[in-house]
This record gives sequence, structure tokens and C-alpha cells, in this order.
Amino acid sequence: MAKKLAILGSTGSIGRSTLEIVRRHPDRFKIIALAAGKNKDLFKRQVEEFKPKIISLEHGNDTRELKKGLSYSPKVCCGNDGLLEVAACAEADMTVSALVGARGLAPTLAAIKAKKDIAIANKEVLVMAGRLVMEEVKKNKINLLPIDSEHSAIFQSLVGHKRDDIKRLILTASGGPFLNLPLKKLSDITHEQALNHPKWKMGKKVTIDSATLMNKGLEVIEAMWLFDMPPEKIGVHIHPQSVVHSMVEYIDGSIVAQLGPTDMKGPISYALTYPDERIDCGIGSLDLCKMDKLTFMEPDEKRFPALRLAYEAMEAGGLMPAVLNAADEVAVEAFLRREIRFTDITKIVKTVMEKYQKQKSKAQNPKLNQILDADGWARETAKEIITENEKGNVYVS
Repeated sequence: MAKKLAILGSTGSIGRSTLEIVRRHPDRFKIIALAAGKNKDLFKRQVEEFKPKIISLEHGNDTRELKKGLSYSPKVCCGNDGLLEVAACAEADMTVSALVGARGLAPTLAAIKAKKDIAIANKEVLVMAGRLVMEEVKKNKINLLPIDSEHSAIFQSLVGHKRDDIKRLILTASGGPFLNLPLKKLSDITHEQALNHPKWKMGKKVTIDSATLMNKGLEVIEAMWLFDMPPEKIGVHIHPQSVVHSMVEYIDGSIVAQLGPTDMKGPISYALTYPDERIDCGIGSLDLCKMDKLTFMEPDEKRFPALRLAYEAMEAGGLMPAVLNAADEVAVEAFLRREIRFTDITKIVKTVMEKYQKQKSKAQNPKLNQILDADGWARETAKEIITENEKGNVYVS
């Protein structure tokens, strides 16, 4: 019987790759619900092809326009309510959480509470509310399966091994497009240069985060919750070739790694079919004999201060990871609008974190409303800092 899927973020890179797998294996998967943001033209093509029973776009006008032009009559929703409707669709067996940013938290929680297995690419969900999410996962007895290539690699490298045998998890990072750029030139990086990732084709937000290495910092926080591992047992190695997607080191000195092409269909298909057999997802073979070399190095904190900020947020705990994430989202948006420099992104995040540390509550087991309040505070604070920057005022020490 085909597994019924609901997809949050169907027009993004993860959503499109998921639909490629479904297209390749129509006997194994059926699309039951789709949600997207503003890309209504692509969404219409997806809806007509897969004919889900529930669909949702961000804006009501777009959904009404879409409904008029469809060849069939699905249930049509919009906005945040629409995301919740798609996420917890009664007929779905699994929800693919592929939204970008904090917006994915509420619908992912709704899917978990509806007892849907989750294939998660929306790392911000666990960054913001890791403890809360994992408590709900345990309570509702569902599978939370990683789609990020790094976390999928760790998940695969843990199969068949005992938890007590783990020494540390090692997340790999390409280093982005500026790994070897002189430090003095980082402040001159353009919008176009930062979006030119050397290895992966991703959305704009995650591409910028990969250039600052904030993406890896968020992934470290995600790994802490996914694998119930303390921060000191999670390391990061720069690996420019992006062939080794991540590793697990065991207490006997062995390192188990997962290698593969730079194609997200691999980790997506593993999550969609788990715990059944693997499937052909259309990825070519990795020819090891044609590779020149595989290199690894420690991240340079002067080049990538965002990674240190993520570890500081983990160590602080409570609401600080949500503050980190919200400030970064606002700062990246400002950079993409060409309002701030590339190096300002992490400076703004650092300043927001410092302000929070001085002024706000330090709840260590926050509820959802506290998480959302902290997220909102951090966004407003970051926007105020950016406004001061535009006025020419100094906003960082």
C-alpha cells in the first residue's frame, strides 16, 4: 500500500526533490496534501499533477485564484491555518516538514500531535523548541526522521550500534564559497557572491547561512536534540569536497561515515522509506576512483564566528537558541535586501543575544508561548539594530 504524504513547502528545494521521488515511485507514495508559500505557478503545476485532497498557499487571494483554474475540487486553505490543516491531514501517514524558518514550528507540532511520522528538513523547529518537540515525539510515539544530509548521515551511521559506544558526532561542512577568501575582504562580499554555493543548490536563506556557517551551528543544535547528545560530544569539520556527509566516532577509535553525491534525494528517500528497504531515487554513483583527495579541517572562528554563537546558545539553553535563530533570520533577510554587509549578519545576532542575556527571562524549560514571545522579541530587536545601522549609529562593540 502506498505511503500517503503531506508536504509543507512543496515548491522549495526539498519539496521539489521529494516530489521527484514520488514521481519515480508512484506505487510507493501518494501525495495527499500540499502547502507552499508564494510560488503559485509552480504550485498549480504540482497540484494538477498529483491532485492532493488538501492544498494551501500563503495568501488567500492566491488560493482563490488557484481554485478557479483547477481541473478538480480539492479542499483549499491559506495562511497559517492552511499549514496546520495540511500538516495534520487525517489521511496522511507522514508529514514532510520542509518549510524554512520559524514558521514551520506550529505546523510540525500539529503533525506530531496528530500522530504523523515526520520527515524533517526544517531545522529551525528543533533549534527553537527542541525539548518541547522531542517530548511530543515521545508522547505520541511517532518517528522523527532527519532529511538534512548531515543528520541523515549520522542517523545511518548509528544503525546497529549502541548509544554507550558513541564518543562523538562529527558534522561536516563545505565551508561555503568564502573558505579561502582573505578575512579583510569578507565585509565586501556581495549578495550574488554569497548565493553562489560551491556544492549544494539550496534556497537563499540556507545558502547565506552556509556561507556564514550559521547553518552548521543550527545543525549542531538540531543534532543535540535529534540524537540526545550533549554539545561537547558534537563537533564540526570543514570538508570542502562534501562527499562525507557526516560521521560518528566510537569509543574504540572507529569512525563510521556516510558518503554520497551532493543530492538531497538520497537523505529524503531514506526518510520516506524508513525502516523498509532503500529505493532507487535517481542519483548517480559516486566514483571514488576519480576523486583527487578528501580533506578535513577545524573551522576558523575568526572566519566563522556564527558557529561559536550557536555553541554559546546551546550552552545558555532555554530560549537562547530561539533568539539566535530569529535574529539570524532577520539579519539574513536584511542582507538579501542589501541593507547590511555580509559581516554584519553575525554581528547583529551577537548583539541581540547579548541584549537578551541582560534583559530577558532565562526559562530553561520554556512553553510554546514563551518560545514564540522570545522569537518575536529577537526579531524586533534585530530590526531596531538594523534601523540604527541605517542611520549611521554604532550598534556593536
